[in-house]
Amino acid sequence: MNETAHQTDHVIPRRVSNAHPPAFNEGWVYCDVLPNDQLPTTVLDYYTHHYRHSDRATWQTRIETGQILLNDQPTTPKTLVNAGQRLSYHRPPWQEPAVPLEIGTLHEDDVLLVVNKPSGLPVLPGGNFLQHTLLWQLRQRYPTAAPIQRLGRGTSGIMLIAKTKAARAHLSRQMRQRSLGKTYRALIGPAPDLPDQCTITHAIGKIPYPQLGHIYAANSDGLDAHSACTVVQRSSNSTLLDVNILTGRPHQIRIHLAVMGYPLVGDPLYISGGHPHPEGKAIPSDCGYWLHAHQLSFVHPAGKRMTLTCEPPSPLVPNA
Repeated sequence: MNETAHQTDHVIPRRVSNAHPPAFNEGWVYCDVLPNDQLPTTVLDYYTHHYRHSDRATWQTRIETGQILLNDQPTTPKTLVNAGQRLSYHRPPWQEPAVPLEIGTLHEDDVLLVVNKPSGLPVLPGGNFLQHTLLWQLRQRYPTAAPIQRLGRGTSGIMLIAKTKAARAHLSRQMRQRSLGKTYRALIGPAPDLPDQCTITHAIGKIPYPQLGHIYAANSDGLDAHSACTVVQRSSNSTLLDVNILTGRPHQIRIHLAVMGYPLVGDPLYISGGHPHPEGKAIPSDCGYWLHAHQLSFVHPAGKRMTLTCEPPSPLVPNA
């Protein structure tokens, strides 16, 4: 048995190492323009209701210390806000979690870039991540870079990036028309009863989730979702799959495989049935699962069809 075989048969949940020391960023301003259907509410109630990652006392302190402005002016927790007004949260510099920042280039030309995103690196700013994101890092060199598809923080692999507005429009249209070919490599536990090929079409939508207000999960009232699975290799301890997705619902593969009773190995969030653990506190960006964007096919803005492959990490490579 070679080393790759050993890793595949005896895989344990992966922990993302801190490849770079923590660093303070330069802070950020988060702006909200209240929608036309916004009912009158207080500044404190607005933030407490819409941004549950912080508790009520924390939001009150931020308002009282001048971190939150109403129409660019200081405000109070009890001030009423209405439709059309502008709230801004001036977040001071903070220490971002360290993440792997080694972003490999798979293809580059004048209008697009294809990269290998490491597991553990968020794609877009959010939560505690701003500069430690794929978008921020790429825009230091390519100011107009725009990701065409998104990967979860814990998902590694191939990502398509437009470098011009025209390329972004061309590639985004293919996304909307579902003409991009997307194949993922996934690792689940032993699955002797899973057919060699199967299609999962369970709808995905939002459900209540205390940690975030809501979360995406299996939901018969949600939007259609389509995943086609092919078994690559079976062992007594694990199963390797290739998963082609026609739709791109949030966390689709994680949810769909869990619906079938086979959550991804190491997934800290989704359990059998396609829902988060009822007593768990994990959030979608928590890492540990094994999922890799393996292959992507698309039509280049110049008209040529391209198919690019990104080699998966060794536990997702079948035994020889």
